[in-house]
Amino acid sequence: MTFSARRARLVLVLAFGLGSVAVAQEGRWEYLGEANVDGGRDHDEIRVTRAKGAFRAIQIKVERGPIEFDRVIVHYSNGSSEPSEIRSVIPAGGQTRVIDLPGERRVVRGVEFYYSRARRFEHKPKVRLFGLH
Repeated sequence: MTFSARRARLVLVLAFGLGSVAVAQEGRWEYLGEANVDGGRDHDEIRVTRAKGAFRAIQIKVERGPIEFDRVIVHYSNGSSEPSEIRSVIPAGGQTRVIDLPGERRVVRGVEFYYSRARRFEHKPKVRLFGLH
């Protein structure tokens, strides 16, 4: 391999490596709250305090048992709401896809989620909400 070919290869490796570091550093996930799924209702809501700040995306993580999500409704501090279809079974230890919030970063007041139990479970599932700054 010639010197110029090695240099070009090194430049490409550095460019891709630095690009992924920049993407990883442009936002951070913050824990916003949690709820236990008791199976007695078909939806719950996690309230988020204004002190948490503004977010550009959310994600829900599931613990202790699978949950079949239908949809989530994100409620913003300005009174508006945004529904997002999930329609997926999330296993214990799994998470929803990243749900992008429209527009600029938004102050989230709460997230309401509609679900059914994916199957019988020994432990009541817990959902944990995270926001991406």
